Amino acid sequence: MSHQTGIQAADEVKDVFANARNGDYRLLKIVIENEQLVLGSTKPAARGWEQDYDSCILPMLDHDMPSYILYRLDSSNNQGYEWVFIAWSPDHSPVRHKMLYAATRATLKKEFGGGHIKDEIFGTTKEDVSLSGYRKYLTSQAAPLPLTAAEEELRQIKLSEVKTDISVDTKQQTLQGVAFPMHGDAMQALEKFRDKMLNYVQLRIDFEKELIILANTDPTEVKDLPKRIPKDAARYHFFLYKHSHEGDYLESTVFIYSMPGYNCTIKERMLYSSCKNPLVDMVENNLKMEIEKKLEIDNGDELTTDFLYNEVHPKQHAHKQAFAKPKGPAGKRGGRRITRPPGEEDADD
Repeated sequence: MSHQTGIQAADEVKDVFANARNGDYRLLKIVIENEQLVLGSTKPAARGWEQDYDSCILPMLDHDMPSYILYRLDSSNNQGYEWVFIAWSPDHSPVRHKMLYAATRATLKKEFGGGHIKDEIFGTTKEDVSLSGYRKYLTSQAAPLPLTAAEEELRQIKLSEVKTDISVDTKQQTLQGVAFPMHGDAMQALEKFRDKMLNYVQLRIDFEKELIILANTDPTEVKDLPKRIPKDAARYHFFLYKHSHEGDYLESTVFIYSMPGYNCTIKERMLYSSCKNPLVDMVENNLKMEIEKKLEIDNGDELTTDFLYNEVHPKQHAHKQAFAKPKGPAGKRGGRRITRPPGEEDADD
């Protein structure tokens, strides 16, 4: 599952970008609404870029909601005007919004044209992105000074954009996982599961409270698993798989991450993907629970008895048999035939 959010720019935004690169605007504010990049506001140039800077940018920054700001400088070159790109992500905004804007930033730069962006600033406070903050940023670029907290976060986010493939077993660099706290009931259920007092635990994310909470602990057998998988919402499942293998009775812990494709919103897909690895790490390291198999599915119908068994006990690939030269015909061969020299037949006669 990829961490590119799938959010695209609305047609209006594309039209504005085309005009903006020719100098029609001093400032563009872009926000995410209804899973699209849309135009939040614009400002024309009034004075020089330094005189316009704080008066244009600072009033556009919401206290508790991220946004993107594109600010045009006065200097131009053969490729057009140069712009400052500001990724605004205030400390008071919800984590899910911060993640959504962080993961969509590359898409916005691609739509606008990265070659037109001279500088990129990440800010969590107005001081970070004010004219004074921008000048400090330029100074830091000119000398190898220690990174500020905001600059370090921007560096981490840039690193996370290099590779965004996410799967249960991936070891690649990904977007930073979000370790939402776990509700007490959920933690107690996992402890009981570890101690084999429960054989099934289902967890879900409460988006408003930003918590991982308990969803289900009904006793479950393999045949019950498909009906435990919601068709319209993501979930985390821990299942104690009791079975026999090669004459031995085994109890294997299986972690299942169910995500029913695009029946879920982009925010839901992102949050579940990002919270998954911290959750698994906590269970393995803090609760000391060994997970024999980690699965990622989009449909509960996949969880058949044969499927689960083959996932926990994958068949070994048979060695390819070397090509053998065909044997000769069966039975003993007769002695080598001796032919007479020419003329001997006539002598016998």
